[in-house]
Order: sequence, then structure tokens, then C-alpha cells
Amino acid sequence: MNYFWMTVILLVTGASAVKIDVSVMEGDSVTLHTDVTKTQDNKVQWYYNGVRIARITGDPSKTCTDVQCNEDTERFRDRLHLDHQTGSLTIMNITNTDSGEYKLQIIITGSSSSDKIFNVTIHVLFCFSPDVITDRVTVTEGDSVTIYTNVTTTQQEEILWYFNDIRIAVITGDLSRICTDVQCNEDTERFRDRLNLENQTGSLTITDINTADTGLYQLKIFSSSSISEKTFSVTVLDVPDKVKTISAKKGESVTFDPGVTQNTNVVMMWYFNDSLITEITGDQSKICSDVQCKERFRDRLKLDHQTGSLIITNTRTTDSGEYKLQIISHILQSSVSVTSLKTFIFTVIDSGQSSAAVAGICVGVVLLFVTAAVGVIYYRKRLQAGQNNITAQPSYQGSARGN
Repeated sequence: MNYFWMTVILLVTGASAVKIDVSVMEGDSVTLHTDVTKTQDNKVQWYYNGVRIARITGDPSKTCTDVQCNEDTERFRDRLHLDHQTGSLTIMNITNTDSGEYKLQIIITGSSSSDKIFNVTIHVLFCFSPDVITDRVTVTEGDSVTIYTNVTTTQQEEILWYFNDIRIAVITGDLSRICTDVQCNEDTERFRDRLNLENQTGSLTITDINTADTGLYQLKIFSSSSISEKTFSVTVLDVPDKVKTISAKKGESVTFDPGVTQNTNVVMMWYFNDSLITEITGDQSKICSDVQCKERFRDRLKLDHQTGSLIITNTRTTDSGEYKLQIISHILQSSVSVTSLKTFIFTVIDSGQSSAAVAGICVGVVLLFVTAAVGVIYYRKRLQAGQNNITAQPSYQGSARGN
């Protein structure tokens, strides 16, 4: 995305006036403050490049803005607003043609006047076709992504972030203006409190990213003398459920395999029920650095440095719980970092028997049921046969007596 930046500052004459520099983006509203409370005896007048554009006095009939004050000043077209309590001037929907010198004159009856001069600079962005993409990154849904500015902000700088040409974040070097998402633009509520700006650098973090966040993220850094820009293409992939369920019998070993390859630009941290138990940073690793962890696992944890897999030997029922792997990857010459999370729900079964013994017991139980069933069938047949003999015997005896 190519942009052209325009800055207009007019020089100010007059040694007695207080001079203030103001920098805004085209389309914004800006308020020039008088820093006083107006009284009936005060007259507040505003001039733009020497032409009066607003006036407020104790007499409401003499209050005016734009063409009401001067027939030649219709340039603002109802975009000026005066605060009746302070006389402060607000310019709405500012354009690049509004750049210049705004002079405030406060006249106090029976006393001298005081002046302030505001040098207003308008930053104008002209958008063309997206020709240049600085970096491309692919992440998975649910990750957190940080895009770094690789600068430290100064008092004069202003950093802006855009998503598909819509402004989503702004921060100034003096922290006088910070906004994200809907605070910057009423039409950008899509991120819903998932954006975070780093105050020292202006780096942008998108948490819990989803497929709808796929697109171009544009970084603009304005200073008093230059503008720099970067465009990041972010693709978010929809992946299967990141939660796996694993079980093992007491005494067996289990391996939690994240399915990744570890490298020097990746930090991996394993947590058990939200307590850190292992960490891999480059070719260095730590296992159970605190006493509680050492007591629980007692040298039963191992790490695969190639894959980041966690191995637990001689498992116990107390090992059951939630194991989380946090992976922080620094990519694109450390311009972007991606934080992803994988979860394993682990259950240790206390059967008291080996797998072979359990299988043998199962076969024995089946044979017992078969034998019992055969016995019941045989018993029922014998019982039925005996009943038939008893029923038939009286009939035979009766026939014999008849003979």
C-alpha cells in the first residue's frame, strides 16, 4: 500500500503570543483550548490565517462562527463549534486545507489582551493499490499475535495502525492520544477489546485471533520530518480442537507431543494446573525450578529438545490434571511474535494391575460367565425333565388299577 503524506505549518510572528503545535489526521475533530473560564467581561475571538472565524462575548447576539463573522470565511461550512463556558474552538471533520495558523485572542475589559497561536498540521493519507507487502505471517485460530514497530516512540511521533485501510489503533509519543478499535473509529468494533498497544514502542498485539482477522495490517509512523510504513499480511487458519485427552495406568510413562519442531527462535513453557514446570529457550532448558515442583515430580520429568515433547515417567494419580504448552515464536527477523497454546487433559488410572493382567482378568470373567450360563441351562433342563416325570407317573398307576 503506497501513501503520500502532507504537512503544512505556517510560521508565526509576534514574540508575546504563546505558540502551540497541534498535529491531527484528516477526518478527525480537534479542539483548541483557551484554558480559561469565560466571564461576562471577556471577549474571545478566533482567527484563521488572519481572518476572524469565531467570536463569543457576554452578549449572545454577538456570538458568531465562520460566515456569520465574515462573509469571506465560508470555508468551514458548519464545522466550527464554540464552547460557551470557555470559548474553546472545535473544528470537526478537519481537512488538509484547514492546516495553518489559528490565533486565539482573549480581550478582558479594562485590561490587556492575551494571545495564543496554534500551528495546526494535518496528516493526509492517499491510498492506492496494495502493491507492497512488507511481511507475511500465518497463524492458527486462538493464537495471540504481536506486530512490532521496532522503534521507541518520541514526543513528536504518532503511530497509527490500519486493518484493511480502516484505522484500528493510534498512539502519540507523549501519550496524549491513545485509542484502539471503536475508540478510534465507530465502525471498527470487530476486535472487541482484543487489541493492545505497547506504550513505549506502539507495537500492536491481537489476542485470541480468529479467521475473520485475516487481512492486511498497515503500520504508519509519522514524525516531524518523515513518514515510514510497513504492511503485514496476516492469514489465520482454522484448526481442529487444541485440547487433547490422554490417559495412562499408574506406573506407566506418558509423552505429551505438541507436534512442532523446536528452534532457537522459539520459547516453550509447560504448565501443570497453571504452574510452570519446564521451559525451553533455544538450546537451554529448565525443569522444576521451584521446590513444590521438585517434590511433586521427583526427577520424573524429561524434555525432548527437538520437539519440545514432555515425558513423565512412573506416573502417579497425583499427576492427573491439565498440562498446557505455551509456544512463543519470533519470526520475520523478530518483526512478529506468535503465542499459541496447546492443552492436554491427563488422567492416571489406578488399576493396580498391568495391562496384561487386566486383559487376563477380562478373559477369565468372560469364561466364568459362559460356564455359569451353561450350568444354568443344564439345571433348567434337568428340572424340566423331572417335572415331566412326576406329572406322567399318576396317569400310569391309574391305568394299572383299572386292569
